[in-house]
Amino acid sequence: MSSFGLYMRKKFNDGDEIRDKGLETPSGITRFDGITYGPEKTWNPLDVYRPSNTDGKLPVIISFHGGGWVYGDKERYQYYCMNFALHGFAVINFTYRLAPEYHHPAGLEDMNHVAEWVMSNAEKYGLDTEHIFGIGDSAGANGIGLYAAILTKPDYAALYDFTPPEGFSFKSVGLLCGTYKVSLENYDDEVTMPLIAEYLPHGGTVPEMEEMNLFNHITKKYPPVFAATGEGDFLKIQLPELAAILVSNDIPFEARFYTSPDRTLGHDFCCNARLKEAHECADDLCAFFRKYIKEEQR
Repeated sequence: MSSFGLYMRKKFNDGDEIRDKGLETPSGITRFDGITYGPEKTWNPLDVYRPSNTDGKLPVIISFHGGGWVYGDKERYQYYCMNFALHGFAVINFTYRLAPEYHHPAGLEDMNHVAEWVMSNAEKYGLDTEHIFGIGDSAGANGIGLYAAILTKPDYAALYDFTPPEGFSFKSVGLLCGTYKVSLENYDDEVTMPLIAEYLPHGGTVPEMEEMNLFNHITKKYPPVFAATGEGDFLKIQLPELAAILVSNDIPFEARFYTSPDRTLGHDFCCNARLKEAHECADDLCAFFRKYIKEEQR
C-alpha cells in the first residue's frame, strides 16, 4: 500500500525519533504496558501509568494522540503521557486505528472501546471513574473533542453506531495545538487537506468535514476546556475561534499561548518531553483539571 499518508507517517516518525532519542521512563512511575482494550489486537493496545507508591483510586487522564490521522501510537506518546502521571493522575495512553488502513470514525470507535475498558477495569488499575479527563493534541485534539461532543450532544451521538458506556463522562478536556475547524476554506496547504482526505471514507466531502468540525458540535453541556497553543504552531489561529464558541456557550475554559525566548515553539511543542515550556503546559493543564476534582479527592 502506498499513499501520501504513509509517506507522512515515515516523515513524522523520523523527526520524532530524533526528538525522543535517549528518553527513559522517569523515576516514580509504575507502568502497565501492552494491554489489549479492543477487538483489533495490533491496533488496540494501551498502557496505564501511575505515580509509584500510591494506593487506591486516582483521577484519570485519557490521551488521544495526534499525528494527522495517519501517524502515532502509544510508544511515541509514552514520555509525554508519563509526565501527567507525575502530577498524580492515572494516565491511559492508547494506540488507535489510522488512515490509510482505516477511515473515520475508526479513531472514535477505538476511543469508545477505551472508555468501556476504563469502566470495566477501574478496580484492577485504581481508576477513579468519577473524575475522568481527556487530552488530545493536534488531530488528537479533534478526536478527544469530538468524543466529548458525542457524550454531550445526543443528535451528534446518533450519527455513530456505538454507544458510550454508562456512567462515562469527562470532567474536563485539554485541547492542545488542535485541529478544530475541519473545512475546505480552513486548509489550503499541501499537507493537512490530503491527510484529512485520506482519513475520511469518501475523500473529504463537505458533509464528512462538517461531521468532523468540532465547532459545529459544542453545546452548553460541553465540559470545561483547557486549550493551548504556541507561537510557532500553524494551527494557533484556531484558538481564538474556539474561545469565542466556548464563550457563546457559557463553557468554563482557560486558553494559554506559550512563547519561548528564542521564539521557536512549533506545532505540538507540548509533546517534547525535553522542553521547559512543555512541562509548563502540563503543569497548567493539570492545575486546571484539579479544579474539577472533588475537594475530598485532592
